[in-house]
Amino acid sequence: MPRSRLEELQLERLKWSVDFCIRNVPFYTKRLGEAGVTAEKIKSLSDIQYIPYTTKDDIRDQYPFGLFGRPRKEIVRVHASSGTTGKPTVVGYTRGDLDLWSDCVARLCAAVGVTDEDMILIAFGYGLFTGALGLHYGLEKLGAAIVPASSGNTKKQIMLLKDFGVTRLVSTPSYALYMSEVAREMGVSNDELALRIGLFGSEGCTEEMRLQVEKGFDLFATDNYGMSELMGPGVSGECHLRQGLHINEDHFLAEIIDPTTGEVREPGASGELVMTTLTREGFPMLRYRTKDITRLNLEPCACGRTFARMDKTTGRTDDMLKIRGVNVFPSQIESELVSMENIGPHYQLVVRREGFMDTLEVQVELTDASLLEDYGALERQQRSVKANLNTVLGIDCKVSLIEPKSLERFQGKAKRIIDLRNQKS
Repeated sequence: MPRSRLEELQLERLKWSVDFCIRNVPFYTKRLGEAGVTAEKIKSLSDIQYIPYTTKDDIRDQYPFGLFGRPRKEIVRVHASSGTTGKPTVVGYTRGDLDLWSDCVARLCAAVGVTDEDMILIAFGYGLFTGALGLHYGLEKLGAAIVPASSGNTKKQIMLLKDFGVTRLVSTPSYALYMSEVAREMGVSNDELALRIGLFGSEGCTEEMRLQVEKGFDLFATDNYGMSELMGPGVSGECHLRQGLHINEDHFLAEIIDPTTGEVREPGASGELVMTTLTREGFPMLRYRTKDITRLNLEPCACGRTFARMDKTTGRTDDMLKIRGVNVFPSQIESELVSMENIGPHYQLVVRREGFMDTLEVQVELTDASLLEDYGALERQQRSVKANLNTVLGIDCKVSLIEPKSLERFQGKAKRIIDLRNQKS
């Protein structure tokens, strides 16, 4: 679809979504009324700027069902975030929402070559988390055979990969990396597996980390993006060319804003991603601030798709660490670590407050335990890592090189940051 026609469709659906929210969601009735926004006043896509932003706090303030757009009897599925920082964000789906969700996921999976010939193991945890069921129904719509293994029991997962001839793996990148380690420990070589493509998501993954995952299982790693507030997986995803994540723009309107001022930035500029749902009924979202940092590319992809593409997210505004006045993103550290000799891809960042000063310790595994027995070599390696990080981050940090496989492995999202600044000594 040409961009001009696509934008006409987006405008038509934006007006519908604004009107739907005003009529069905008391929160938006009040919020848009105070802002003087009605569907009739939306004359162009740029008029979206008059709609106030929706934030995670707004969702939590309306806990549990205050933002639902349809009566409870029309809600056929409820999902929720983990709620690790308080009440979970609860989202609802109508039957129509579920059908559109599976369509969006199916599109993105087809874009990386999934067909009805595939056997796909899903190693996401099934439950309130949207990842597993979102991918499950989208892949099923393509006719693929699903192995709903869920998370955990990694040795059994490896057995299923081998015995079932699984061709695609759905998981977090960090769990795929761990699975490949376990496979090697079990004596299962990549030659014994039919695994060819990874459909990864739920956590950020730098290009350097992606290479490590690909080496681990000798597969082609692809990334998809989504969050429960918007729908779940299926908001955007890579095609086989991996030149950005195609946004399902007939269902989502994307903007990039300055995360500090809230001002809209032009396509091509980096900033915080803001998303508006255009067709969702159970849980519509107007100008939701995702806190994810990325940029948009409106040029058609060489694959032929004309949807806008977003870069892989480089971090989250709430994941950003401010150390002695310097903004530090975990992705910066990850990119540097995994490209260094003798350094493994598993790491942890520990932030402390010593006196009135914040300090950062980077704990990273060595790939060769014998280095721990050679003090000179270990010291040289430590100096090298520290110097590289100092150059990239612009601050001095402590580096702890630890033995292989000593850091915790995660079956869900990897927890990279341990912030001890508010703990009493």
